[in-house]
Amino acid sequence: MTITSTAPVGGGAAAQAGNIGIQDFLKILTSQLNNQDPLKPIDNQDFVAQIAQFASLEQSRQLNEKLDSLLTAQSSMQSIGLLGKTIDIDKNGNTLTGKVSALDLSSGQPLLTITTSSGQFESGISLAQVITIR
Repeated sequence: MTITSTAPVGGGAAAQAGNIGIQDFLKILTSQLNNQDPLKPIDNQDFVAQIAQFASLEQSRQLNEKLDSLLTAQSSMQSIGLLGKTIDIDKNGNTLTGKVSALDLSSGQPLLTITTSSGQFESGISLAQVITIR
């Protein structure tokens, strides 16, 4: 059985800088209304369409945040199921075999600790390093 990483690929701070909130949108909209041509005022349909589009965008953003949280929780739950199981991992190109003896969830990403057949502990193992589960 092969495990692939379920960690979300985020845009990080660069993507966050591009987001505008409801307050920013309202400032832009107010400015647009204040500076419109009095002979050609904004059409009501255009106005409502802009508000609806922003509301839809905001809902999509919130949905993405919830999906990211769900993926993190799912990854944690999957790793709990590995406790006590024997796994093969890839560590710097070498394959190590051991029994999962501990799980660290403090970093937000599950990290496994295995005990090898020689009694040696290997810690800080991500789910992406797991090759097989027995």
